[in-house]
Amino acid sequence: MEENVTHKLKILLIGYGRMGHMIERIAQERGHEIVARVDKTTGLELTPELMQQADVAIEFTQPSAAYEHCRRCLEFGLSVVSGTTGWTEGVRQLQAWAEELEAAFFWASNFSIGVYLMDEMNRRMAALMRSAAPEYRVSLEETHHVHKLDAPSGTAITLAEGILSERPELLGWHLADEATPLADNLLPIYAHREGEVAGVHSVEYRSEVDVITLRHEAFGREGFALGAVLAAEFTRGRRGPLSMRQMLASPNL
Repeated sequence: MEENVTHKLKILLIGYGRMGHMIERIAQERGHEIVARVDKTTGLELTPELMQQADVAIEFTQPSAAYEHCRRCLEFGLSVVSGTTGWTEGVRQLQAWAEELEAAFFWASNFSIGVYLMDEMNRRMAALMRSAAPEYRVSLEETHHVHKLDAPSGTAITLAEGILSERPELLGWHLADEATPLADNLLPIYAHREGEVAGVHSVEYRSEVDVITLRHEAFGREGFALGAVLAAEFTRGRRGPLSMRQMLASPNL
């Protein structure tokens, strides 16, 4: 992704933790301006005066706060990029609402380009395994740092939804552990919280004779932060719900 930004964005950061700091650095490297940082650590709250200064907000907070942050931005007419996970129903409500508004709502469970590519491969692999090797048992596993509150991760849920769309015999997914017997009609997701792991996701197809694994491992948060800034750039001139699939299909990225 070359730094070919032609129009500087004024970005309002909502959430100024580790991701917020990383997003700030990359946004500034790409020529953008951070107009304010809304966070407990800065003492700033989300106000019309701050939203008035910005072209777009980038929101990385907690599931309990994300809906209200994004709703207020959209209601004000400010486009918002959100990477907070663990509030799926709220995301769907705002995606539907964004259709009616003048602002853009770009939400992704993961802004990593590599994870998007894994998701595409995951969907194709699920279709192939259904037709060519239905005897393989599929499962998902994810590992993140101990500070991540939601489990399973939003990315794991996105991957699970891709598999379920191709496997009608599976009625849904469930958070599994090694001590609980597996249900034949549910997709198990194993979630682990360890140290400072940035993020590891794997999809496993296992038979009696072998195993096939699709895996993505993030080495740090830079890929997520870059994707979020690219998403903010993508909102320019657009409105309604936006996605990684739309952005990466754009010839102007």
